[in-house]
Formats: sequence, structure tokens, C-alpha cells
Amino acid sequence: MHFFLALAFLFCIGSVSGWVLELFFRRFFSSANPERKWINPGFCSGPYVPLYGLGLCLMYCIAQLEGFGVFAAPVWGRLLICLVIALCMTGLEYLAGSLALRWANLRLWDYTGQWGNIRGIICPKFSLVWAALGAAYTILVHRYMLQAVSWLADHLAYSFFIGLFFGVFLIDVIQSAELVSKIRRFAEENNVIVRYEAIKAKIRAKREEARLKYHFFRPFFTERPLIEHLLELKESFEQRIRRL
Repeated sequence: MHFFLALAFLFCIGSVSGWVLELFFRRFFSSANPERKWINPGFCSGPYVPLYGLGLCLMYCIAQLEGFGVFAAPVWGRLLICLVIALCMTGLEYLAGSLALRWANLRLWDYTGQWGNIRGIICPKFSLVWAALGAAYTILVHRYMLQAVSWLADHLAYSFFIGLFFGVFLIDVIQSAELVSKIRRFAEENNVIVRYEAIKAKIRAKREEARLKYHFFRPFFTERPLIEHLLELKESFEQRIRRL
């Protein structure tokens, strides 16, 4: 029971921390944001990115291997842990991106312009980023995560806040899933793959053009039907390859 509570706790921390990382990366470093605007990242509207939440759970479990078997060597063991984290996170990223493409004809992110990319879902550059994050976690963060998990086990009353987080998160996921179902229907009818971030950018540009308030935590809020924005972007979407 404590193990699953610990994972739920780590998922909360990872999701929010990952959202903050993505927020600053897109604002200051992303080539896809030359205007350097603040962009709400991720699939959901709220301040969390589930991929990072799952990632922190993975890092936590993998880092627990330190000191055992092939991971026993002080230096090489840690390097191997960082490599395993990079491979697992790349695999998780590929799985999430592939499911979005296959099930909803939707690109949640796009690495098409990056060297060595596979289907625009993963690429060596960001695998190195995962390795760096894995190293930072293993060397600097893991011991504090162990302390935090131990503290939570001794103060279970605070697990209420974890339940509150998941309540809000579940509502957000349901609303986002409804939006994705509309996008999926459009993609199937028009035989295209829709870029999630392109829709956000389109809605933001239209609202700024009309001098209307842009809702940071409601990036898909618009007075116009979503289908109108999708039709305007249709020519920029890639054609879906039909499989027999």
C-alpha cells in the first residue's frame, strides 16, 4: 500500500515539476517558439504533464537498483543507471507518441526536424536530455525523494492532498479526452494527422489578432467552433498513411 501511495506522490511531483521545466524550455529555448511567448505545455490544461509524472516514478524505481549487481560499482553503476533511465524514458516517450498517432491521428509533439528522429516521436537529442535529467535525479535528487517518501509514510494524513490532486487531474483528463475525440473525428474524416500545438498556436493568434483575452490555462477556449480552426489548418497537417 505504501509503495503505491509513494508512486502516486511521485507522479504528482513529477507531473508538476515537468510542467514547469517544459514551460521554461518552451519560453526560452524552443525553436518552435521564436516569439518567446509563454506556452501552456502538455496534453492537459492544468499545470501538470503526465509523461513527467510517469517518468519520475520510473527514475525512482530504477535509482533503487544502485548498489545491486551490475549497478554496484560507485561510478559505472551510476552511469549504467543513467543509461537505463535514458532508454526507459525514450521508450515511454515513443509509446505515448505512438499511441496518440495510432489512436487519435494526433501529434502531441513533433521532432521531425531533429537529426536521427524516428517518426518525429523520439530523437537522439532528447534522449540525451533524458540521460542528463536521469543523472541529475540520481546524483542530486533521489536521496531527497527517499526522505520525502519516508516522511509521507509517517504522515499519512497529508495523502489527502494527493487525492485532491488526482481528483482535479481526472476531471482535466476527461475534458481533454473529449477535445481529442473531436480532433480524432476530424482527422479521420480528412485523412490527416493533426498537430496539437499548432491548434493552440492558431487559437492564440486569432484571439490576439481580435484583441481578445487569451486564457493560458484554457488554451482551446474560443468563441468559434473548433472545426473552423481545424479547417483553416488542414493544408498544413501531414497526410495520414492508410494501412491495409
